[in-house]
Amino acid sequence: MECLPVPGCSTISFRHLPLPAALAVVADCGFAEIDLGALPGVCDHVPYDLTDAAVRSVAGQVRASGLAVRSVNGDIGDLNRPLVPAEEEARAAHLRRLLDLTAECGARALVLPCGALSHEPVTSLEADLDLVADQLGRAAALAADRGLELWCEAPHLYRLCHTVDLARQLVARLDPAVGLVLDTSHVVASGGDPAAFAHRFAGRIAHVHLRDATPGQINLSIGNGDVDFAATFAALRATGYRGHSSLELETRDVADEERPAAAVKAAAYLATL
Repeated sequence: MECLPVPGCSTISFRHLPLPAALAVVADCGFAEIDLGALPGVCDHVPYDLTDAAVRSVAGQVRASGLAVRSVNGDIGDLNRPLVPAEEEARAAHLRRLLDLTAECGARALVLPCGALSHEPVTSLEADLDLVADQLGRAAALAADRGLELWCEAPHLYRLCHTVDLARQLVARLDPAVGLVLDTSHVVASGGDPAAFAHRFAGRIAHVHLRDATPGQINLSIGNGDVDFAATFAALRATGYRGHSSLELETRDVADEERPAAAVKAAAYLATL
């Protein structure tokens, strides 16, 4: 049986540390690949005020770590909020710099969210989904011009597309160039099944985030929730998935000093599946 690659580790797992320290811990834990967290308010490893100098600084730190980078997990604002021209220019500039960072780090893709951090539409659900899909499609075209991919994480428990059904409605609108990130915790927390998700969106899944969850709760360590990881990996294999996966241990059931050991334990368990 062909196996999926051993998981990588998102720097979000060690968001309490400055980036150089987080990278050092990830390497010390034996991981060879990261997702770079660039989510304001969640992980400050990449400054939200992303200047050209900041891009060079962050990319230099990542390259010095010797770790490969699979993706940059970023945010360019509420994709379902209509913007005035000045706001559009600011968003476009931020997107360009995130793509610069993605390229400078040698990553394959930039990941963007599936709407604002609210379940309530700004205009209407249909209009908001149309706008999110349009913004992601535009970002994907810019990424492709640089030889990069654009992925979207959906569902996300706290964002506009917070259920599997809403993710389905978004995917139906998306340019096929936009890949889908399967986050096991967000699927389970929203009442879904990651294995069923893998079958439903076969061919669209570009990456997998690994964390445990229960309904309504996404911040659990591997083994402390309801995610059936064995069934999830079996479904991914069965549907021909050949991408990578990454631990994203934004957990609240272990102390910060316990995170390295928890990450190693989780990776060892998942590697057996």
